[in-house]
Amino acid sequence: MDQTQCREKLGNLMKDETLALNELSTLLDREHGFLEANDVVALDGAARERLRCVARITRADDERRALCRDMGRPLDLKGLEDLIRWCDPEGTLSGHWAQCAASAAHCRSLNDRNGALVAARLQHVQARLGTLIASRRDASTYGPRGGYSQPSTGRVLTTEA
Repeated sequence: MDQTQCREKLGNLMKDETLALNELSTLLDREHGFLEANDVVALDGAARERLRCVARITRADDERRALCRDMGRPLDLKGLEDLIRWCDPEGTLSGHWAQCAASAAHCRSLNDRNGALVAARLQHVQARLGTLIASRRDASTYGPRGGYSQPSTGRVLTTEA
């Protein structure tokens, strides 16, 4: 593969990935609304759409890694940047790469925001469950001497009079 073919392939991969990342951004915003509204049904559908979109991003990343491997470059960021310098000495791809990286960073922040909301909700539910379970365990009852007894962890199966 020559420099021109490599540049075209890399450019197309970056455009595809940026489009998928922009779609993911929209999906993550929509998902946030569903989380705030507690719309579980819509959230389930949004999660499926998000997974399909992430699969597209992963495929583009895999193709980019394969291109690096085929061109004898390492599969890390340094290898990709080296490949871009080689196939695009004029720097025409740098804008596409910067846009792709910015879109990925934006998606990460949206995903972190959604994750924080889910974590807060989960913590709230756990606290409620803890209250319900604790209230069962700490039920006040009268002891054999007429006073309040300490809650026990077991049950009395037989007693003697």
